[in-house]
Amino acid sequence: MSEEEFARDELFSDSATPADAPAPEDDAVDTTGTDTTGTDTADTDAVDTDTADAPAAAEPESDEVAADEPAADEAVADEPAAEEPAAEDDAEEEITEETVRKRIKGLPGDWYVLHTYAGYEKRVKQDLEHRIHTLNMEDFIFEVQVPMEQVYEVKKGQRKLISRVRMPGYALVRMEMTDDSWRAVQDTNGVTGFVGNGRDPVALTLHEVVQMLTPVVEQEAAEAAKAAGKPVTAGAPEIVADYEVGETVTLTTEPWVGMPATISQVDAANQRLTVLMTLVGQETPVDLSFSQVKKMD
Repeated sequence: MSEEEFARDELFSDSATPADAPAPEDDAVDTTGTDTTGTDTADTDAVDTDTADAPAAAEPESDEVAADEPAADEAVADEPAAEEPAAEDDAEEEITEETVRKRIKGLPGDWYVLHTYAGYEKRVKQDLEHRIHTLNMEDFIFEVQVPMEQVYEVKKGQRKLISRVRMPGYALVRMEMTDDSWRAVQDTNGVTGFVGNGRDPVALTLHEVVQMLTPVVEQEAAEAAKAAGKPVTAGAPEIVADYEVGETVTLTTEPWVGMPATISQVDAANQRLTVLMTLVGQETPVDLSFSQVKKMD
Protein backbone atom coordinates (compact mmCIF):
# COMPACT_ATOMS: atom_id res chain seq x y z
CA MET A 1 0.00 0.00 0.00
CA SER A 2 1.28 3.37 -0.83
CA GLU A 3 1.80 6.09 1.72
CA GLU A 4 -0.93 8.16 0.20
CA GLU A 5 -3.50 5.42 0.55
CA PHE A 6 -2.45 4.74 4.17
CA ALA A 7 -2.86 8.42 5.12
CA ARG A 8 -6.32 8.51 3.56
CA ASP A 9 -7.46 5.45 5.55
CA GLU A 10 -6.24 6.87 8.82
CA LEU A 11 -8.04 10.14 8.21
CA PHE A 12 -11.47 8.61 7.54
CA SER A 13 -11.33 5.88 10.23
CA ASP A 14 -14.23 6.11 12.96
CA SER A 15 -11.96 5.13 15.80
CA ALA A 16 -9.38 7.67 15.00
CA THR A 17 -9.24 10.66 17.23
CA PRO A 18 -7.12 13.47 16.11
CA ALA A 19 -4.54 14.33 18.68
CA ASP A 20 -5.04 18.02 18.16
CA ALA A 21 -8.81 17.84 18.35
CA PRO A 22 -10.09 20.38 20.84
CA ALA A 23 -12.00 19.19 23.95
CA PRO A 24 -15.76 19.37 23.62
CA GLU A 25 -17.18 22.58 25.07
CA ASP A 26 -19.80 22.51 27.87
CA ASP A 27 -23.37 23.24 26.95
CA ALA A 28 -23.86 26.98 26.75
CA VAL A 29 -26.16 28.45 29.40
CA ASP A 30 -29.53 29.22 27.94
CA THR A 31 -30.13 32.90 28.63
CA THR A 32 -33.81 32.43 28.02
CA GLY A 33 -34.18 30.90 31.48
CA THR A 34 -33.74 27.17 30.88
CA ASP A 35 -31.55 25.62 33.61
CA THR A 36 -29.38 22.53 33.34
CA THR A 37 -32.29 20.32 34.38
CA GLY A 38 -34.43 21.60 31.63
CA THR A 39 -36.88 23.35 33.96
CA ASP A 40 -38.03 26.81 33.01
CA THR A 41 -37.03 29.14 35.85
CA ALA A 42 -39.62 31.66 34.84
CA ASP A 43 -42.34 29.08 35.41
CA THR A 44 -40.78 28.18 38.73
CA ASP A 45 -40.83 31.84 39.80
CA ALA A 46 -44.46 32.07 38.85
CA VAL A 47 -45.34 29.05 40.91
CA ASP A 48 -43.45 30.41 43.91
CA THR A 49 -45.24 33.71 43.62
CA ASP A 50 -48.62 32.05 43.56
CA THR A 51 -47.68 29.96 46.55
CA ALA A 52 -46.64 33.05 48.53
CA ASP A 53 -49.88 34.80 47.72
CA ALA A 54 -52.01 31.81 48.76
CA PRO A 55 -53.43 32.17 52.32
CA ALA A 56 -51.80 29.93 54.86
CA ALA A 57 -53.96 27.19 56.26
CA ALA A 58 -55.24 27.99 59.75
CA GLU A 59 -53.23 26.10 62.27
CA PRO A 60 -55.40 24.28 64.82
CA GLU A 61 -55.01 25.54 68.35
CA SER A 62 -53.47 23.04 70.67
CA ASP A 63 -55.45 21.65 73.58
CA GLU A 64 -52.96 23.16 75.99
CA VAL A 65 -53.64 26.71 74.84
CA ALA A 66 -57.40 26.17 74.88
CA ALA A 67 -57.24 24.78 78.39
CA ASP A 68 -55.21 27.68 79.75
CA GLU A 69 -57.39 30.34 78.18
CA PRO A 70 -60.49 30.95 80.36
CA ALA A 71 -63.89 31.02 78.82
CA ALA A 72 -65.58 34.38 78.40
CA ASP A 73 -68.16 33.68 81.09
CA GLU A 74 -65.50 32.49 83.53
CA ALA A 75 -63.36 35.54 82.88
CA VAL A 76 -66.29 37.81 83.67
CA ALA A 77 -67.12 35.81 86.76
CA ASP A 78 -63.54 35.98 88.04
CA GLU A 79 -63.35 39.73 87.62
CA PRO A 80 -64.21 41.57 90.84
CA ALA A 81 -67.61 43.19 90.65
CA ALA A 82 -67.56 46.94 90.39
CA GLU A 83 -68.23 48.46 93.75
CA GLU A 84 -71.58 50.19 93.72
CA PRO A 85 -71.93 53.52 95.47
CA ALA A 86 -73.61 53.14 98.80
CA ALA A 87 -77.16 54.42 98.99
CA GLU A 88 -77.73 57.54 101.04
CA ASP A 89 -80.32 55.74 103.32
CA ASP A 90 -77.80 52.84 103.99
CA ALA A 91 -76.01 54.81 106.68
CA GLU A 92 -78.15 56.34 109.36
CA GLU A 93 -77.86 60.12 109.35
CA GLU A 94 -76.71 61.53 112.64
CA ILE A 95 -79.40 63.89 113.86
CA THR A 96 -78.15 66.99 115.62
CA GLU A 97 -79.57 70.43 116.26
CA GLU A 98 -77.47 71.67 113.36
CA THR A 99 -79.10 69.09 111.09
CA VAL A 100 -82.57 70.25 112.08
CA ARG A 101 -81.55 73.90 111.71
CA LYS A 102 -80.48 73.30 108.12
CA ARG A 103 -83.77 71.52 107.34
CA ILE A 104 -86.07 74.27 108.59
CA LYS A 105 -83.97 77.31 107.73
CA GLY A 106 -85.39 79.21 104.79
CA LEU A 107 -88.85 77.63 104.96
CA PRO A 108 -91.65 80.15 104.36
CA GLY A 109 -93.54 81.55 107.34
CA ASP A 110 -92.83 81.68 111.07
CA TRP A 111 -93.46 79.14 113.81
CA TYR A 112 -96.09 79.85 116.47
CA VAL A 113 -97.29 77.93 119.52
CA LEU A 114 -100.98 77.16 119.97
CA HIS A 115 -102.77 76.54 123.27
CA THR A 116 -105.15 73.57 123.00
CA TYR A 117 -107.39 71.65 125.31
CA ALA A 118 -105.40 68.93 127.03
CA GLY A 119 -105.78 65.67 125.17
CA TYR A 120 -107.02 67.42 122.00
CA GLU A 121 -103.64 68.13 120.46
CA LYS A 122 -103.84 65.56 117.64
CA ARG A 123 -107.50 66.40 116.98
CA VAL A 124 -106.56 70.07 116.63
CA LYS A 125 -103.92 69.12 114.07
CA GLN A 126 -106.41 67.12 111.99
CA ASP A 127 -109.12 69.80 112.13
CA LEU A 128 -106.73 72.62 111.30
CA GLU A 129 -105.25 70.73 108.32
CA HIS A 130 -108.80 70.18 107.05
CA ARG A 131 -109.66 73.87 107.41
CA ILE A 132 -106.51 74.88 105.54
CA HIS A 133 -107.83 73.09 102.44
CA THR A 134 -111.48 74.07 102.76
CA LEU A 135 -110.59 77.75 103.32
CA ASN A 136 -107.88 77.75 100.60
CA MET A 137 -105.22 78.87 103.06
CA GLU A 138 -102.39 76.71 101.65
CA ASP A 139 -100.44 79.85 100.73
CA PHE A 140 -100.55 81.16 104.31
CA ILE A 141 -100.66 78.14 106.66
CA PHE A 142 -97.98 75.62 105.73
CA GLU A 143 -97.50 73.07 108.49
CA VAL A 144 -98.96 71.86 111.79
CA GLN A 145 -96.90 69.80 114.22
CA VAL A 146 -97.81 68.02 117.43
CA PRO A 147 -94.48 66.78 118.79
CA MET A 148 -94.84 63.15 119.87
CA GLU A 149 -92.54 60.72 121.61
CA GLN A 150 -92.43 56.99 122.14
CA VAL A 151 -91.70 55.58 125.57
CA TYR A 152 -91.72 52.19 127.21
CA GLU A 153 -94.24 52.33 129.99
CA VAL A 154 -93.89 49.77 132.75
CA LYS A 155 -97.25 48.78 134.17
CA LYS A 156 -97.76 45.89 136.54
CA GLY A 157 -94.39 44.50 135.60
CA GLN A 158 -95.21 44.54 131.86
CA ARG A 159 -93.32 46.87 129.55
CA LYS A 160 -95.41 48.42 126.78
CA LEU A 161 -94.39 50.80 124.00
CA ILE A 162 -96.70 53.81 123.85
CA SER A 163 -96.78 57.05 121.87
CA ARG A 164 -97.63 60.22 123.72
CA VAL A 165 -97.68 63.98 123.22
CA ARG A 166 -94.38 65.55 124.15
CA MET A 167 -95.93 68.90 125.10
CA PRO A 168 -99.46 68.31 126.41
CA GLY A 169 -101.79 71.21 125.68
CA TYR A 170 -99.66 72.67 122.86
CA ALA A 171 -99.21 72.43 119.10
CA LEU A 172 -96.91 74.15 116.62
CA VAL A 173 -97.98 75.88 113.41
CA ARG A 174 -95.85 77.39 110.62
CA MET A 175 -97.71 80.21 108.87
CA GLU A 176 -97.75 83.72 107.45
CA MET A 177 -99.62 85.80 109.99
CA THR A 178 -102.50 87.71 108.41
CA ASP A 179 -105.97 88.53 109.65
CA ASP A 180 -107.48 85.67 107.66
CA SER A 181 -104.85 83.10 108.62
CA TRP A 182 -105.04 84.13 112.27
CA ARG A 183 -108.84 83.73 112.22
CA ALA A 184 -108.60 80.34 110.46
CA VAL A 185 -106.37 79.02 113.23
CA GLN A 186 -108.10 80.75 116.12
CA ASP A 187 -111.53 79.40 115.16
CA THR A 188 -110.37 75.77 114.97
CA ASN A 189 -112.10 73.46 117.44
CA GLY A 190 -109.93 72.76 120.47
CA VAL A 191 -107.71 75.85 120.04
CA THR A 192 -107.84 78.24 122.99
CA GLY A 193 -105.44 80.79 121.49
CA PHE A 194 -101.89 81.63 120.44
CA VAL A 195 -99.05 81.90 122.90
CA GLY A 196 -98.07 85.55 122.90
CA ASN A 197 -99.54 88.98 123.18
CA GLY A 198 -103.22 88.34 122.58
CA ARG A 199 -104.08 89.44 119.04
CA ASP A 200 -100.38 89.72 118.08
CA PRO A 201 -98.81 86.29 118.60
CA VAL A 202 -95.06 86.12 119.13
CA ALA A 203 -93.18 83.92 116.68
CA LEU A 204 -90.65 81.42 118.00
CA THR A 205 -86.98 82.03 117.41
CA LEU A 206 -85.04 79.62 115.21
CA HIS A 207 -83.25 78.29 118.28
CA GLU A 208 -86.55 77.57 120.06
CA VAL A 209 -87.96 75.77 117.03
CA VAL A 210 -84.81 73.66 116.71
CA GLN A 211 -85.01 72.62 120.37
CA MET A 212 -88.67 71.62 120.02
CA LEU A 213 -88.32 69.73 116.75
CA THR A 214 -84.98 67.96 117.25
CA PRO A 215 -86.49 65.16 119.40
CA VAL A 216 -89.22 64.72 116.77
CA VAL A 217 -86.70 64.36 113.93
CA GLU A 218 -84.59 61.99 116.06
CA GLN A 219 -87.59 59.75 116.61
CA GLU A 220 -88.46 59.74 112.90
CA ALA A 221 -84.87 58.75 112.07
CA ALA A 222 -84.95 56.04 114.74
CA GLU A 223 -88.17 54.57 113.35
CA ALA A 224 -86.73 54.58 109.81
CA ALA A 225 -83.54 52.87 111.01
CA LYS A 226 -85.52 50.25 112.91
CA ALA A 227 -87.68 49.53 109.86
CA ALA A 228 -84.51 49.07 107.78
CA GLY A 229 -83.01 46.70 110.35
CA LYS A 230 -80.25 49.11 111.35
CA PRO A 231 -79.08 49.89 114.88
CA VAL A 232 -80.80 52.82 116.54
CA THR A 233 -78.28 55.30 117.92
CA ALA A 234 -80.58 58.21 118.83
CA GLY A 235 -84.26 58.74 119.45
CA ALA A 236 -84.79 55.31 120.99
CA PRO A 237 -87.82 55.08 123.29
CA GLU A 238 -87.12 55.80 126.94
CA ILE A 239 -88.32 53.65 129.80
CA VAL A 240 -90.59 55.49 132.20
CA ALA A 241 -91.97 54.30 135.49
CA ASP A 242 -95.69 53.90 135.75
CA TYR A 243 -97.57 55.42 138.62
CA GLU A 244 -101.30 55.54 139.28
CA VAL A 245 -103.48 57.89 141.26
CA GLY A 246 -104.15 56.44 144.72
CA GLU A 247 -100.99 54.37 144.74
CA THR A 248 -98.80 54.53 147.84
CA VAL A 249 -95.11 55.27 147.29
CA THR A 250 -92.05 55.84 149.45
CA LEU A 251 -90.22 59.15 149.33
CA THR A 252 -86.49 59.08 148.56
CA THR A 253 -85.66 62.77 148.88
CA GLU A 254 -84.56 64.76 151.90
CA PRO A 255 -85.92 65.53 154.43
CA TRP A 256 -88.66 62.92 154.00
CA VAL A 257 -86.61 59.85 153.12
CA GLY A 258 -88.58 56.68 153.90
CA MET A 259 -91.90 58.43 154.51
CA PRO A 260 -94.98 57.02 152.75
CA ALA A 261 -97.19 59.17 150.51
CA THR A 262 -100.24 58.72 148.30
CA ILE A 263 -100.27 59.82 144.68
CA SER A 264 -103.01 62.33 143.89
CA GLN A 265 -101.93 63.47 140.39
CA VAL A 266 -99.70 62.09 137.65
CA ASP A 267 -98.03 64.26 134.98
CA ALA A 268 -96.59 61.55 132.72
CA ALA A 269 -95.39 64.01 130.05
CA ASN A 270 -93.14 65.84 132.50
CA GLN A 271 -92.56 62.80 134.76
CA ARG A 272 -93.82 64.52 137.86
CA LEU A 273 -96.19 63.51 140.65
CA THR A 274 -98.32 65.28 143.21
CA VAL A 275 -98.37 63.25 146.41
CA LEU A 276 -100.24 63.68 149.65
CA MET A 277 -98.13 63.21 152.73
CA THR A 278 -98.98 63.69 156.41
CA LEU A 279 -97.19 66.63 158.00
CA VAL A 280 -98.07 67.87 161.48
CA GLY A 281 -101.19 65.74 161.42
CA GLN A 282 -102.46 67.10 158.10
CA GLU A 283 -102.32 65.82 154.55
CA THR A 284 -100.15 68.16 152.51
CA PRO A 285 -99.72 68.05 148.69
CA VAL A 286 -96.11 67.97 147.51
CA ASP A 287 -94.89 68.16 143.91
CA LEU A 288 -92.11 65.64 143.19
CA SER A 289 -90.37 64.09 140.21
CA PHE A 290 -90.46 60.39 139.43
CA SER A 291 -86.89 60.08 140.67
CA GLN A 292 -87.85 61.32 144.14
CA VAL A 293 -90.17 58.42 144.91
CA LYS A 294 -90.17 54.67 144.52
CA LYS A 295 -92.78 52.00 144.55
CA MET A 296 -93.32 50.26 147.83
CA ASP A 297 -92.02 46.74 148.04
